[in-house]
Amino acid sequence: MSYQVTVAGHTDGFPVENDQSVLEAALRANQWLPHACSQGTCGTCKIRVLCGEVDHGNSNAAILTAAERDAGLALACQSRVRGDIIISPLDDSTAEGPMHPLRDHQGTVVELVDIARCTRRLVVELDEPMSFSAGQYAELIVPNKGVARQYSMASPPSEPHRLEFHVRLTEGGVATEGWIFDSLQLGDRIELRGPYGRFALAEKHDEPAIMIGGGTGLAPLKSMVRHALTNDLLPRIDLYHGGRCQVDLYDVEFFRDLEATDPRFRYHPVLSEEDWEGATGLVTDAVVEDFSSCKGYRAYLCGPPAMVTAGVKVLKRRRMAPRLVSKEEFTAQDATAARMPA
Repeated sequence: MSYQVTVAGHTDGFPVENDQSVLEAALRANQWLPHACSQGTCGTCKIRVLCGEVDHGNSNAAILTAAERDAGLALACQSRVRGDIIISPLDDSTAEGPMHPLRDHQGTVVELVDIARCTRRLVVELDEPMSFSAGQYAELIVPNKGVARQYSMASPPSEPHRLEFHVRLTEGGVATEGWIFDSLQLGDRIELRGPYGRFALAEKHDEPAIMIGGGTGLAPLKSMVRHALTNDLLPRIDLYHGGRCQVDLYDVEFFRDLEATDPRFRYHPVLSEEDWEGATGLVTDAVVEDFSSCKGYRAYLCGPPAMVTAGVKVLKRRRMAPRLVSKEEFTAQDATAARMPA
């Protein structure tokens, strides 16, 4: 059975099936609802149900409190409708650049290699192209488990048939230890869906950019770098990538070659636990060392919550305007990877 969802202030609604969340239905209809993790762990997709009722499903009480439910709030990514509803998102942010409808995809594994300590590059050749913005992510469906796990595209939107993912091993992870680092092989067929997320670079900006990534937080930044340089979206990019030791760094040669051939790009690898010829310490400290002021810059940060939080403080201290800071946190929860952009 299908019902209708209408966003307050809009005349055109969208259909939602019994087994769909409000968020999934919206994205499949190419209707924007603010969201981040799509797994109920961040609260970005909170909506107010103005008319009608929803089933809250597996909504986490720590993210959506009992008081909020009583006040008519719901998580769009977890809620199933019980009839036609009218909603209003609490977050009034919009997607940067064009909207891309959520679609189901199938593809073949064409590359699966270790690129750093406990990190693999997974490349999937899709049967049909996926339209997405640089920085967005897809959900890979774990075979025979009925669950999906999220990974950012490291490839640019200009390669819609061939998606690159950077996957870090998570102890006990259903998708990593139980699949991608275990039984997954070249030639295997996989299912995925996307794109998701609002952490994106799709429009031209006048400000130079500072990009800071920790671990596999480099993935969406790589997509952004390639897309921005090809389409002249940013006048200059300083990319900082933090790791503990040299075995944690990857794609170093790729970025070194890019730096040597494109004067708009500079690459700064930083190690926190190993002395070497490059920068040492926290990756955010390297930014402080290199920039006496970040006024007039914009930033993109992606990685562990502690790194992202430290990065935001550093940029604020260096006078970067908060509205020019885009961030996405990768946080572990129940041996899964969740993302929390803001």
